[in-house]
Amino acid sequence: MAILLSDTAAGEIKKIIKENGLPDNTRLRVGVKGGGCSGFSYMLDLVEEERAETDEELEDKGVKMLVDMKSYLYINGTEIDFKDELMARGFVFKNPNSTSTCGCGSSFSA
Repeated sequence: MAILLSDTAAGEIKKIIKENGLPDNTRLRVGVKGGGCSGFSYMLDLVEEERAETDEELEDKGVKMLVDMKSYLYINGTEIDFKDELMARGFVFKNPNSTSTCGCGSSFSA
């Protein structure tokens, strides 16, 4: 399995990279950290760093991603989507490994 991006999420990431004038080697760093109302919080960041020895390097829909191995254990198989609705705007995670999520969808437990 891998980490997948919806067409909407991939488009939004590419738009952010372009609007901010980031270089072509910019990658999306995806990860988790302890915290949040359910135990773990998702992290997204745009970085220009190269793949570290402890990273998985993935690509979906033309977006290159880096994921540290510890985070990968928790988010392998996750689909990242982007919602732009009246009451909420942002990235949404559909994680098959989570046993519960918080109401806002930005944290989970596994």
